Amino acid sequence: MDLAALLLPALIPSWSSVVLLGTFFAYLAAAGSILPGKVVPGAALPDGSRLRYRCNGLVSLLLLVALLGLGAWMDFLRPTIIAERGLELLSTTFTFSILVTLVLYAAGCNSTSDSSSLKPHLSGNLIHDLWFGIQLNPQFIGIDLKFFFVRAGMMGWLLINLSVLARSVQDGNLSLSMILYQLFCVLYILDYFVYEEYMTSTWDIIAERLGFMLVFGDVVWIPFTFSIQGWWLLRNNVELTTTAAIANCFVFLIGYMVFRGANKQKHVFKRSPKALIWGQPPKVVGGKLLASGYWGIARHCNYLGDLLLALSFSLPCGLSSPVPYFYPIYLLILLIWRERRDEARCAEKYREIWAEYCRLVPWRIFPFIY
Repeated sequence: MDLAALLLPALIPSWSSVVLLGTFFAYLAAAGSILPGKVVPGAALPDGSRLRYRCNGLVSLLLLVALLGLGAWMDFLRPTIIAERGLELLSTTFTFSILVTLVLYAAGCNSTSDSSSLKPHLSGNLIHDLWFGIQLNPQFIGIDLKFFFVRAGMMGWLLINLSVLARSVQDGNLSLSMILYQLFCVLYILDYFVYEEYMTSTWDIIAERLGFMLVFGDVVWIPFTFSIQGWWLLRNNVELTTTAAIANCFVFLIGYMVFRGANKQKHVFKRSPKALIWGQPPKVVGGKLLASGYWGIARHCNYLGDLLLALSFSLPCGLSSPVPYFYPIYLLILLIWRERRDEARCAEKYREIWAEYCRLVPWRIFPFIY
């Protein structure tokens, strides 16, 4: 009863958390539209059109962190404010994701556009349409919402981590485990924005419609569940040995090498099908499917890299509790489910070409295992 009385007020959105979230989104909208960045054409849509994406996420992120740092230095804001209002912000962002989903559904139902981006796709099942969305690329004041929300989620994850780090320093319990966790996450997030244009060739951007699944996943799930390890380390002291720390670094580096290498090869192949892969001409099945490099090792080798990276974020927490391993466990389940969806779609789309590719590359994610 006492715990419920303590948690309930923290779970109710407050006006201050609404202002924080609204300010964050307003900054991202303004920075994304104004700041310079490479304009990248998206994949060709069924009607032949292509969206244009301004990839200025890295500049936007660095400017935001600089402004927040300046504000903290001048005592305009507390760097620990997110760590202090975590549950409030979680409930506020969750409520926001529900409202956005409803607005997207209503706007989609009222759309009369025949374009691939805005044409509504109604299944007749309300739950299905709310979950998966009914429009491919809905926009608001010229902003592509799908690209915007994933950018917001990745930046939000970093801001939560930085606030947790500030709280750890303030409390005087900064540890090697916290430093490693923060370092790995910062490198991963910065890498995402350095290669932000690669996001334009991912399945989420190309093929998934924007509904609750992506909105909630981007603005709630990514920042608040990917940061569980940091929250856990705030309240639990873990003493890592030097050997364990070095091993953790190797897991991160191997995961990064596979994840970034596989995604880069796929992106380059889509833009330039004859570009060399590991110094050799690419092996292509049916003129469409890359079977060289990482994509000749496993059909979803990028998922293996993602899983190793997720594991490296949790290993600094030690093995005393399963809580910090929520993210890699969840990600394993998600990626296996997603891989099954991808396989079914590819089998339907490419037919005998896909069958030949599966014969050449028999492993799905884990070479010699799965």
